[in-house]
This record gives sequence, C-alpha cells and structure tokens, in this order.
Amino acid sequence: MSANKTQATRIDPVEFLSGVEPAQRRSDGLVLLEMFNGITDLKPKMWGPSMVGYGRYRYQYESGRKGEYFLTGFSPRRQNLSVHIMPGYQWGNMQANLSKLGKHKLGKSCLYINKLSDIDMAVLANIVREGLDYMYTHYHTSAE
Repeated sequence: MSANKTQATRIDPVEFLSGVEPAQRRSDGLVLLEMFNGITDLKPKMWGPSMVGYGRYRYQYESGRKGEYFLTGFSPRRQNLSVHIMPGYQWGNMQANLSKLGKHKLGKSCLYINKLSDIDMAVLANIVREGLDYMYTHYHTSAE
C-alpha cells in the first residue's frame, strides 16, 4: 500500500484548535470537534497540519493504487470551514439534506462553510451520520 501524503500525526486536536485564528474560526472548530466526537464516538486525530479526522478506511482505485484515510473530519481553514464526507454528496439523501443545510459550497468530498451560524447544525449532523453509515457499509474501516 503506498503512503498518502497526508498522514495521521501525534498533534493534539484540542491544542491545534485552541491556536486557530481568527477567533470565530477557532470557536466554530471547537463546536465541530464536540459535534463530531458525539456523532462518531471515535477519538479525533490530526491528519497533516490542519485536518481533524475520525477513524480510518482503506480504499483501492481502479488503477490498483491503495491507501488509507480518515472516515470523516473537518478543518478550520482561514477562508472557511471544510467538512470532509468521504463518499461525497451524490448518493442517498445527501441532496435533500444539502438543500436544507444553509449557505455552503461543495467540492468532491468537502463541504465548505463560511461560519456555523450560516447553516442548520442538525442537518450537518445528519450529513455526517449518513456519510459514516455509508463508509461503514462500503469500506474496511477501523476506529484508529
């Protein structure tokens, strides 16, 4: 299995989030940490210098390349918050949930939010839960 560029680190997620600037991004990051901790029932780990991830899953591309990455997570980036839902947003109830979420933008498996006050947190929690359910059903996962 080839190693991904982004790997889990030993940095404490709370320590990382406590140093995030600006203050609103730090506050939103700490709220997301609490929410993800409750939803996932997994211990958060830092992945790379700025992503808080939960669990692990193994994948294999059609090319044969294999790897491991976190199941779900988030990053309090300077421009916005990014929420990582690894199966993406084109399956199940995702489109219906996204229509009720509030102000956001999408990447392939990233949901970009300016600030948590722009969205419905209950809808975000549903999105995270559904993403985890999909990952547990379709991939080899672990709590590490």
